[in-house]
Amino acid sequence: MNYLIAALIGLVGGVASGLFGVGGGIVMVPAMMFFLHMGIKPAIGTSLAVIVPTALVGVFQHSRFGQVEWRTVLSLAPMAIAGGFLGAWLTTQIPAVNLKRAFGGLLVLVGLRLLLLR
Repeated sequence: MNYLIAALIGLVGGVASGLFGVGGGIVMVPAMMFFLHMGIKPAIGTSLAVIVPTALVGVFQHSRFGQVEWRTVLSLAPMAIAGGFLGAWLTTQIPAVNLKRAFGGLLVLVGLRLLLLR
């Protein structure tokens, strides 16, 4: 593995995470697949492992700036945790090629929605 490329992916993913609230899936997964030649399933798992400390640092900083709605966090977190468990299990049930297509489709739809909405 090329550690310099991995470090750069981490840097870009971290900046995207702190700046936009994304980074793991949208930045790191495709980058690891393309530049590190990982399959989508290991890229997803690796991204999730990396995003935990990244998210903690981002939450700390955003909280310092008063930009975290803690009541909303408490409402979202339980089902997000359950969804993370279910989603990880689903990756064992869905062939990698279909997972890549679904992920690509999600990125396109989210991108179009962000570009076209005010």
